[in-house]
Amino acid sequence: MKRICICGGGSLGHVIAGYLSAKKDVEVNILTQRPQLWKHTLHISTPEGNTLHGRLLIISNNPEEALRGADIVLLCLPGYAIKSELLKIKPYVNEHTYVGTVFSSTGFFFEAMEILDKGVPLWGFQRVPFIARTNVYGESAHLLGYKNSHNIAVERSNDKEGFRKRIEELFDAPIHLLNNYYEASFTNSNPILHPSRLYTLFKDWNEDVYYDHQFLFYEEWTDEASELLIALDKELFGVLAKLPVAPDFLMPILPYYESTDAESLTRKIRSINGFKGITTPMILSEKGWQPDLSSRYFREDFMHGLRYIYQEAHRLGIEVPMINKVYNWGVEVTR
Repeated sequence: MKRICICGGGSLGHVIAGYLSAKKDVEVNILTQRPQLWKHTLHISTPEGNTLHGRLLIISNNPEEALRGADIVLLCLPGYAIKSELLKIKPYVNEHTYVGTVFSSTGFFFEAMEILDKGVPLWGFQRVPFIARTNVYGESAHLLGYKNSHNIAVERSNDKEGFRKRIEELFDAPIHLLNNYYEASFTNSNPILHPSRLYTLFKDWNEDVYYDHQFLFYEEWTDEASELLIALDKELFGVLAKLPVAPDFLMPILPYYESTDAESLTRKIRSINGFKGITTPMILSEKGWQPDLSSRYFREDFMHGLRYIYQEAHRLGIEVPMINKVYNWGVEVTR
């Protein structure tokens, strides 16, 4: 029997731990900062109306204990927590431990290649495998949706195909092996989508400025945000053109949203049902609304999303004036 260690106690950590321990011949451990809040039995509701009952073997905040015997480690963590978690687990992983992430575009591969020993195999999903929501922390969660297939990148392994097959068996969906970690790490979703909107909303903001309402993030999307998003997307593809990636691994923003220009892109983004009701991260005080600089939209999508595109562009010597402007603003405003 194989053993997997899930690092992190968010919605995806709950669902993946419950799903695998209920349906697969594997042992599942949890590495979490709050082990006292977890039960050894996890209840996961599914879209079919069933409930999976998973059984956790070890629940601990001690990485030596949680990683003991694990041959797969899966980080289910936001970007800002990845570096510290990798440093925490580094002494307890080796060439037999595949260390991965549930979502690669927040810098996992770049951080892992710097922190972990060169013999440790790395892997990561290009997109999250499930849509998940926690119900009762440490006890139950909702598996809200599956993906028809998954893309993963695997690095530092002599048996990438064998590992691909194993992940396919675990997650019950076809797995496509990407050419390299760049294809898993670089995306034109959150790392440029959210900064485009935040920059155009708050570029002139300072702590003495208040707003009279909390903006709807997508339903009040503007042509200015669309123009910036298109510009960032163009610069991203300029970077990708210099990297060893398949030419069609990522679709540009305009065709992805079935649009032809900024105005049609704005109409499309405003009309998407899944975006309805999503508000901009803001805080209300007696004087009015201000941006919530502690939210993941700020903390993650600039410093652990756009940052890696920015760094790669500069490493390659590619001019990216709009990425520079937006990224540097994000660094300054969240400092």
